[in-house]
Amino acid sequence: MDGYKREFIDFMMESDVLKFGEFTLKSGRKSPFFMNAGAYVTGEQLHRLGLYYAQAIEAAYGLDFDVVFGPAYKGIPLSVVTACAISELYGKQVRYCSNRKEVKDHGDTGILLGSPLNDGDKVVIVEDVTTSGKSIEEAYPILKAAADVDVVGLMVSLNREEVGLGGEKTALDEVRERYGFPTSAIVSMSEVIDYLSNPNETGKSLSPEIRSALDAYYAEYGAK
Repeated sequence: MDGYKREFIDFMMESDVLKFGEFTLKSGRKSPFFMNAGAYVTGEQLHRLGLYYAQAIEAAYGLDFDVVFGPAYKGIPLSVVTACAISELYGKQVRYCSNRKEVKDHGDTGILLGSPLNDGDKVVIVEDVTTSGKSIEEAYPILKAAADVDVVGLMVSLNREEVGLGGEKTALDEVRERYGFPTSAIVSMSEVIDYLSNPNETGKSLSPEIRSALDAYYAEYGAK
């Protein structure tokens, strides 16, 4: 596993973003883990978060793109910190863009925040996590209506690796098949579990109860 992935897992745990226990998700599923990207709140946390996104994007898609797009609302700060981090790490200047939930009809008008989109722009979309693809369903038509852009790929922080709405494939795979662009994550849940199950490497370990709950959860909801 790449070093930045190990660091990111530690970072999620330290920031209280990734928790283990008993949680009821919006879908109604009872999950033994929960991720809340809203817990990244300090300047240092946001700075580090952008660096991890930048490294994962460079590894998955390279740097041949023009715009980082973040669907409202959580994607808005993600697009900003990622654009900053790409400049810091690689000296590459990319623009940020996000959508509003409602069209603004005065001042800075329109549906978009940040940079305008131009025909031919190559765009990377950033999200915290994709569970149903709803935010992409809302944002993708806005992107394509604004300009004839090419979506290079989607990057999320965590691939939960459980079945999406179709009941067979992950939500990321469903997005990839529906819209035709690649999807990736900084880390997958299987990488998290493997890393935290090796106390000799990490100094941390999942309790037998949590590991058993994770195994049972993925036996029922894991993507084939």
